[in-house]
Amino acid sequence: MQRQFSFAEKGRFFDLGAIFDKINAKYFRNRLRGYSIVWGRKRKQRPKTYMVFGTIQEEDKIIRIHPLLDRAFVPTWFLEYVVYHEMLHAMVPDEYDENGRRLVHHDKFLEKERRFHWFRRAKNWEQENLARFLQ
Repeated sequence: MQRQFSFAEKGRFFDLGAIFDKINAKYFRNRLRGYSIVWGRKRKQRPKTYMVFGTIQEEDKIIRIHPLLDRAFVPTWFLEYVVYHEMLHAMVPDEYDENGRRLVHHDKFLEKERRFHWFRRAKNWEQENLARFLQ
């Protein structure tokens, strides 16, 4: 088990707990139970080449969202997409290729990911705004 830290779910602009509850009800019929969702730690330096918006740690049932998303210019629907994506990892089992390599974003996962109401809009916004999060 990873060392646990105490991070808040309420940020300056967004309440991750409320977003989790909304997405859990709308897309997962409240089947995700016992999960915590928190803002991750602030890093000393911003990412340089790519951005990991969120992670899920299944063993501990913790979803962490990058704190750079708690900003006024981030649309609520984009943050909801990031939370949905991480929650989906809890519902869609990983697959393995012929070499035993774990695949987390396989075809079945991507098919379910596209069910998010604002999927295309969120992917476009991510492409258009990624540079705002990088150094």
